[in-house]
Amino acid sequence: MLAVEKLSHSFSNGGEITPVLHHIDFSVDKGEMVALLGSSGSGKSTLLNLMAGLMKPTSGRILIGGIGIETMNENRLAEFRRSQIGFIFQSYELIPHLTVRENVELPLVFQGMKAKLRRDKAVSLLAKVGLGEKTEMFPSQLSGGQQQRVSIARSLVTEPAIVFADEPTGNLDTKTEKEIIDLLIELNRTLDITFVIVTHELEVAKRTRRVIQLRDGRLVEDAVWAGEDD
Repeated sequence: MLAVEKLSHSFSNGGEITPVLHHIDFSVDKGEMVALLGSSGSGKSTLLNLMAGLMKPTSGRILIGGIGIETMNENRLAEFRRSQIGFIFQSYELIPHLTVRENVELPLVFQGMKAKLRRDKAVSLLAKVGLGEKTEMFPSQLSGGQQQRVSIARSLVTEPAIVFADEPTGNLDTKTEKEIIDLLIELNRTLDITFVIVTHELEVAKRTRRVIQLRDGRLVEDAVWAGEDD
């Protein structure tokens, strides 16, 4: 589902070049749930932006579903992201004046789906994430954990090939963090959705079972966690 091949990236500021990623290689199978673990400055945010098509790499390849995204022009890349990539943000990124349902529907509006179809799809997904009774509420009426559930539903509504989650529990307390990771694990199992979860927290990473760790822009570990469930 995802292949990162010999990926390197540098930032240029005037005449100064700063290497950030060095020859990263790994792949993720369809339906897999993987954590990308790293501390601040490890390069994980840059790698996430590259994999999600938000930046172009200095060298190397990124393939999603066998399609190389690094060579796409901006219009093609925007279209690809809209249909094939889901994104879960640390800060939820919900639109305050839209209802919960309308927030989930929004990606389908951009796809031109008819109103009844997108409404039904949004309502169904909100039920799956435990918000079936809150579809017509506004984000400000929800707790942080509930807002993240809305963000998760929105990321899935286009039936993407892969979902990237950027520190999805970073703004949550420990109890709610566990509930959100439990939900992602359940969605991964029941919907066969491919998840890549970016985190700096080892305890979150271990829940995914496979951990890819970055340090100083290099891949230093790619291992299956053998701990007990939950």
